[in-house]
Amino acid sequence: MHHRRSSAVQFLRFFFYLALKASLVCSQEQLQNHRIPLPDLHWTPGMATWYGDPEGDGSTGGACGYGSLVDVRPFRARVGAVGPVLFKNGEGCGACYKVKCLDDSICSRRAVTVIITDECPGCPTDQTHFDLSGASFGRMAIAGEHGQLRDRGQIPVIYRRTPCKYRGKNIAFHVNEGSTPFWLSLLVEFEDEEGDISSMHIQEAGSVEWLEMNHLWGANWCIIGGPLRGPFSVKLSTSTGRSLSARDVIPGSWSPKATYPSRLNFYP
Repeated sequence: MHHRRSSAVQFLRFFFYLALKASLVCSQEQLQNHRIPLPDLHWTPGMATWYGDPEGDGSTGGACGYGSLVDVRPFRARVGAVGPVLFKNGEGCGACYKVKCLDDSICSRRAVTVIITDECPGCPTDQTHFDLSGASFGRMAIAGEHGQLRDRGQIPVIYRRTPCKYRGKNIAFHVNEGSTPFWLSLLVEFEDEEGDISSMHIQEAGSVEWLEMNHLWGANWCIIGGPLRGPFSVKLSTSTGRSLSARDVIPGSWSPKATYPSRLNFYP
């Protein structure tokens, strides 16, 4: 009697296994045939507006301190301002994001890539908000609907971080106006990968000590000491903990308002 019951249980288990397998195969075929989109956990909901000229490149200058760089490639027409959630008092400057419109009646499936160069004044503090250039905002539309999309003014979007890529560019260090041997301020340009900076250090000529720089505003960092002796090596750390050191990148004969390119970047 016990043997028969065990056989019956095994048969039922085998039957349910076959039924479940067939159901899973059928469900997979339905997903493929009907192209039902599965949720992407890497995207986060937000809102987007636009500013400037309808086909414009966005802001001139901006709260990150990139100045005229935002008017030329690779920044041109890819710049964006963000609210406090992503601006992070300037520590979010230089980060790159993909932004995608959700309304498939007027928007394409294409996401636009934007570089954070400015802060959005008056944007909500309790939600993620992008204020895009007119060109970037309109680029999310399907063909022929660019103007109609901009007419909506504000749209729901999804976004995610994406690596910054500056083909043919290495990291450069701009010495800000007003810098002296006792107060040195630097702006980092064309940092790819994460794009943002969590900390900066410099090393003076003949020293093995790395001196920590202070976050000044936007994407600008400074150090007070003195007199500081060049050439200077500079070490950067990103929000994900990656670091890079440019040896003797700023010469001993440095001058304010000059830009000194390195031979390095995070991408090979």
